[in-house]
Amino acid sequence: MTVISSQIMETELLRLVTAGSVDDGKSTLIGRLLYDTKQILVDQLEHIEDASRRRGHDYVDLALLTDGLRAEREQGITIDVAYRSFVTPRRRFQLADAPGHVQYTRNMVTGASTADVAVILVDARKGVIEQTRRHSYITAILETPHVVYAVNKMDLVDFAEERFDEIALELAELTSQLGLHDETAIPVSALKGDNVVERTDAMPWYAGPTLLEHLETVEIFGDRNTQDRRFPVQWVIRPMADEHHDYRGYAGRVASGVWRAGDEVVVLPSGLRSRVESVEIADGPLEAAVPPQSITIRLADDVDVSRGNMLADPERPPIVARELEARVCWMSDRPLEPRAKLAVKHTTRSVRALVDELVSAVDIHELSDVPAPERLELNDIGVVRLRLSEPLAVDPYADNRETGAFILIDEATNDTVGAGMILTAQ
Repeated sequence: MTVISSQIMETELLRLVTAGSVDDGKSTLIGRLLYDTKQILVDQLEHIEDASRRRGHDYVDLALLTDGLRAEREQGITIDVAYRSFVTPRRRFQLADAPGHVQYTRNMVTGASTADVAVILVDARKGVIEQTRRHSYITAILETPHVVYAVNKMDLVDFAEERFDEIALELAELTSQLGLHDETAIPVSALKGDNVVERTDAMPWYAGPTLLEHLETVEIFGDRNTQDRRFPVQWVIRPMADEHHDYRGYAGRVASGVWRAGDEVVVLPSGLRSRVESVEIADGPLEAAVPPQSITIRLADDVDVSRGNMLADPERPPIVARELEARVCWMSDRPLEPRAKLAVKHTTRSVRALVDELVSAVDIHELSDVPAPERLELNDIGVVRLRLSEPLAVDPYADNRETGAFILIDEATNDTVGAGMILTAQ
């Protein structure tokens, strides 16, 4: 296991998404993270110092680091998902900054769909509000493994322990109701930098980690499914050179499980069986491969395998399905209605699908299900039944985030119009 552990550390990247209500200080928090971890170039700092002065601020407005679009800056709001990468001595990070408004639910879903950790901001003056509940709900349905509530603007409530405890209690009730996973609350002041990267003397009653310490130490490998071997084939490698005419490899990214030479394997959807001859990268054979490594697998037998097939453990196979029931976030201006025809892109395979039924839609304000809606509008989240033209090898999203997710595509325009999470399949 030591070899695998070292490979995990080499490939480990923590993906986090930030969300919060308007004016909760999310952009300032991200700016503070980047500023205090020394991720900002000198010319960037000079630019935001100058922009802060022009706005009449007597402080450096770190929010300007993340409000990247000019129109957003002029309106003073953030409306798209902005991605940032940063590195500390302990970990690599990719940060998705999702907008807070209800009309940008799809952006939140996009940003959170691959996140290991969700950082949800709560204004210490307001406590848990509707948008806190909505962001928590989206985090719950996306099965985000870890949630951090950054209780911000503690400086505006005099760093009061009693106020933080009140909010922490509200959050505990909310996370219990929604069935959220590993959650924690951290009191911070993004504007002043308290408990973001550096520990503060202003809250001696708080003995927990700073936000960065928590992000650097949260254990994420255990979140990956290492039990069920899944390998969607992205490319079939058949070199044309005479000296390699016998070589046949299958390239792709490990979705789940640990892959080794000697493993029994089933090819889906055909059901053909073989054994893993070798697991390789450009530098040569690997003893074992783990998610999300990109590798090439060679099989012992010359079986028919093509792009879009899935290699899997025959003892713990996925479901080869022709019907799906899934939770869908609708992302198109054109509503989704029953009998609609769409393409389902799942891992490396695409098939056509018919919308058999709209089972329910979420009232995003009340977080309750409304049965049998007539349609799903832009940003709606609902449960949909799909009938597929060809079988897909899938898992429930709750068991495997990689093989339980798909996107919906309008074949006429090639636009992505929805994101889906599989509930059941048959």
